[in-house]
Amino acid sequence: MNAPRLDGDDPDWSTPGIYEVAAGVYRIPLPLPGDGLRAVNVYAVTDGRELVLIDSGWALPESRRLLAGALDVIGAKLDDVREFLITHIHRDHYTQALALRREFGGKVSLGSGEEPSLRIVADPATDPIRTQLDLLRLGGGAELIPEVRAVLADEDAELWERPDEWLTPGRRRVLPDREFDVVATPGHTEGHVVFVDPAAGLLFSGDHVLPHITPSIGFQAAPPDLPLGAYLDSLRLVRALPDRRLLPAHGPVTASVHARIDELLDHHRARLDLLLDQVESGAATAFEAATRISWTRRARHLATMDPFNRMLAVLETGAHLDLLTAQGHLAAVEVDGVRHYRP
Repeated sequence: MNAPRLDGDDPDWSTPGIYEVAAGVYRIPLPLPGDGLRAVNVYAVTDGRELVLIDSGWALPESRRLLAGALDVIGAKLDDVREFLITHIHRDHYTQALALRREFGGKVSLGSGEEPSLRIVADPATDPIRTQLDLLRLGGGAELIPEVRAVLADEDAELWERPDEWLTPGRRRVLPDREFDVVATPGHTEGHVVFVDPAAGLLFSGDHVLPHITPSIGFQAAPPDLPLGAYLDSLRLVRALPDRRLLPAHGPVTASVHARIDELLDHHRARLDLLLDQVESGAATAFEAATRISWTRRARHLATMDPFNRMLAVLETGAHLDLLTAQGHLAAVEVDGVRHYRP
C-alpha cells in the first residue's frame, strides 16, 4: 500500500511513519535519544525492486523497530537495503548503517573527507572528543569541560567501522534508472556530502541545509582550521546549482533550497557582525562572547543550555571569531592556552 503523503509545511514532521515525498522517495523520521532535534529523517529510494537509504539513523532498538515497520509499508525489509548513502559521520546518520551491515550486509558509502575523523573515533587508544575539549579550552571555556565529559562519557562505546566506499564528487548510479550527483559540502563536518537527484529536482541535504535551524559547525574529531569559512563556501556552491526541493535530515520537506540558503547566509552575516561588536565592546574570548549573545530561536542565554549545546555554542562562536580574524577584522593571540581576540 502507498505511504501517506506529508505536506512540506507539516509541523509534525517528526511523527513516526513513512511518507511519500516524491515518486519512489519516502521520508522516514526516526527517534533520537533525548535530543532537541526531535528526529532524524532517513530517505528510502526505490524502484520497487531495489532499495537504497539516504542516511540510516542512530543505532537504537526503537529506531531499528520503526525503520523496519516503515519499510514494511512499502513491501520491503531491512535486508533488502542494497546501499546506505551517508551524508556525514555523526551518529544519528551513520551508526545504524553499520549495525545493519553487520547483521544483513549491504554497502555503506560515506564522504571521503570523513576519513581522518573516523580514524580517530575508531581508535580505542584515542579520546574521541579530545579535539573538541581542546577547542573548548582554547575558547576560554575550560570550566565547562567536566560537565561535557560527564555527558559524553560513553562517546567511545560504539564500534565505529570504515565504509565500503569513500564517496567523491561526481555522478553515480543509485538504482538502475536513477542517478545522483554527489556534492562535497564541508562545514558541518569536513566530509559532509549532499545528494542531488537532478531528474526529480530533489536535494537530500543531510545537515548542510536545514529548514528551521542552523547546523553546528565543525563538530568532528578532526576539524579544519576555518570550518565556518568552509561551510559558507559550501552554501554558496549549492546556491549556484539549480534550485530544488529541500529534503533535510531534520525538519519537513520544503520547496526551495535557495530560499533557505539565502536565510542561512544572512544569519551568519548578522552573527559575524554581532560577534565583531562583542569583541569591540570588551569580550576577549569565545566563551566571553558566547555568554553575551542569545542562542536558538528562543533567544536562550548560554547558561540555560545543556552542557553539550553550551560546548557547541562556544565552539561555533570561536569559528566565527577565527573567520573574522582570517578576514583581517580582528587580531588573535594565545595566552596560557586561551585564544584572546582584539579589534
